[in-house]
Amino acid sequence: MDIFDVLTLVGGLSLFLFGMNLMGDALERSAGNRLEAMIGKLTTGKLTGLLTGLGVTAVIQSSSATTVMVVGFVNSKLMTLRQAIHVIMGANIGTTVTAWILSLSGISGSGLILQLLKPSSFTPVLALIGIGLHMFTKSNRKKDIGVVLLGFATLMFGMETMTDAVAGLKDIPAFGELFLLFKNPILGVLVGALLTAIIQSSSASVGILQALAATGAVSYGAAIPIIMGQNIGTCITAILSSVGTTKNAKRAALVHLSFNVIGTVICLVAFSLVKALLAPALFDEAASFAGIATAHSVFNVACTLILLPMSGFLEKLAYKLVPDSKAPETVSELDERLLATPAIALERAHKLTIEMASAATEAFIAAVSSLSAYDNEKVQIVQDAEEKTDHFEDIIGTYLVKLSAKQLNETEGATASMLLKAIGDFERISDHAVNLLESAEEMREKNIVFTTDAKRELESLCAATIEIVTLSHQAFVEGDASKANLVEPLEQVIDRMKELLRTRHIDRLRLGECGIEAGFVWSDLITNMERVSDHCSNIAGCVMDTKNQNMNLHETLKTLRSDNDFYRKKYAEYTEKYLSFV
Repeated sequence: MDIFDVLTLVGGLSLFLFGMNLMGDALERSAGNRLEAMIGKLTTGKLTGLLTGLGVTAVIQSSSATTVMVVGFVNSKLMTLRQAIHVIMGANIGTTVTAWILSLSGISGSGLILQLLKPSSFTPVLALIGIGLHMFTKSNRKKDIGVVLLGFATLMFGMETMTDAVAGLKDIPAFGELFLLFKNPILGVLVGALLTAIIQSSSASVGILQALAATGAVSYGAAIPIIMGQNIGTCITAILSSVGTTKNAKRAALVHLSFNVIGTVICLVAFSLVKALLAPALFDEAASFAGIATAHSVFNVACTLILLPMSGFLEKLAYKLVPDSKAPETVSELDERLLATPAIALERAHKLTIEMASAATEAFIAAVSSLSAYDNEKVQIVQDAEEKTDHFEDIIGTYLVKLSAKQLNETEGATASMLLKAIGDFERISDHAVNLLESAEEMREKNIVFTTDAKRELESLCAATIEIVTLSHQAFVEGDASKANLVEPLEQVIDRMKELLRTRHIDRLRLGECGIEAGFVWSDLITNMERVSDHCSNIAGCVMDTKNQNMNLHETLKTLRSDNDFYRKKYAEYTEKYLSFV
């Protein structure tokens, strides 16, 4: 093996790791909505959590990514520690799928079927299809499928390149002697753990071991302990991701480590006893691609079967290692670890925006109510909600900007844009609620009383504005375009009401029926309510745009108002309902 073989090995390893990363990221994007659904079905049941972890890891081809995701969920209180334990166990089984895919490189034989199963036969076709989908289609989903195929082809090409590069090692006595050292189980475990910790992927380290096995110098007796160590090394990613998280998130990372360490100790003891007492000939045989994949699967399934009944013990151990403290913890509302899974990060941001929307709606209704029945409880509701919406606008906006830097599909991109626009509108609604509250305080302090006609007009405007705020809130929370369609005709009626109420109040001022101070307060009230209705129109327009995946709010509202029988009908109904005093 000369310097050129070493360079080929490095190049093959680089392509292998790049292909694995490329394929995993594309699979994650492509399966984003399904991942969200799978995580959403989590229960406290052991089997459900186990299957969820297995399924998610099989989809994204990385137990490390799944575990980091789990740490983020626990940190954000989206998952309990007990649920996390079962998902982590499932992830350890799901990661074995990659080794079976890579074992295709070890297929040998001259039969037609065997030839077709060899990666060198079908990966060029997959690469051709992949580049075609990526370059010549407009659908992001099809582009992602193309990247998956390209990633897979790159992965398998890198695997074959590594295999070819190390082929010469079989003629080097020192290489065979090196793997004789690894027959010491403890040394094998340490090497496996160190290699996997460096590249942060047990799937990749298993692939490297399979490539080395092609030399015929790697026996099962040396390979099995290395495989055990690889499961410990892969924990480094979750441990690093838990830095700066809540105690429960740290416990989730430690559960991953303790699960693999305990499982490795148990299996290593069993392996050593079998080796010492029975000395099976299998341990001295050269390991094959499929044999390593089998050993990897058997080890992970065995660890899970042994430790699944002990999940309660693992939870208690985690609490012992990371005890509770008296000081309260700050929980991250939007954990940046979830950005690695855009679909789930987006859903979390969406849920927090819904919470923001509810706070803004509650603040507005309380502020309107304070105009007729002022009390300290309503004041506190408005003030608390305004602080909450300000905070949410800041953290959600920052989070969505970071999320937008990721590769999102069309639906995710439309939803992210909608949320960025909506948080500004909900924050402004809460600001107008504060303005209304200040007007209520001024009326109370100065003992300002409106005329009977003015009260009736204000009541009608308040009712119309509460209805439009409620409608836009429901449309946003439910993603209901039919409710969003009801907002624009009502907004136009409120615009008309504002101008009419201003004119009628000017007439009362001329007749001396109302004072100057009351006029200023009146102007502030109707202006704030009209502006609230404008923000509601924006929110409803965003909901409709998201459904149509067309973020052109101006065009949407223009289309809705022109030549639309439904719009004209609802406009007439709202006019009759709220302008009957004219």
